Amino acid sequence: MKKIFCFFIFLILFSCKKYIDKPKNLIDKETMAELMAEMAINDQVSFMYQGKNLESGTRFILKNYNIKADDFVESYKYYVVNQKMKDIVEDAQKILLEKDPKAEKHVKAKLKSNQNVPNFAR
Repeated sequence: MKKIFCFFIFLILFSCKKYIDKPKNLIDKETMAELMAEMAINDQVSFMYQGKNLESGTRFILKNYNIKADDFVESYKYYVVNQKMKDIVEDAQKILLEKDPKAEKHVKAKLKSNQNVPNFAR
C-alpha cells in the first residue's frame, strides 16, 4: 500500500511540469524587450504630463508592432511564470540606454546614491 501511495505522489509531482502553456501567439524575446522599453518611455511621459491618458499611448505602441493586447498579456504572463522576464527587462534597459546615452550617467548616479536599494527595486 505504501508503494502505491508513493508512486501516486511521485506521479503527481512530476506530471505538473509547467505552470502555464506556451501561448500560440507568443511574442519573441527581442520584440518583448523593445515593447517594454517603449512602454517605459510612455510611462515616464505620463509623469511629465499628469492627467493624460496612458492607455492611448500603450495602444499606439502595440499597434505599431502589430500586436494585440491579449497576445501581449499572455506573452507577459508566460515569460514571468517561466522566469525569463528578468533577461527581457535587462535587454529593455540596454535599448533605453542606447536611445538616450545621457541617461546612463543619471542611472549610475542614482545607483551610487541609493546603494542600499535592493536590485528588484532599481
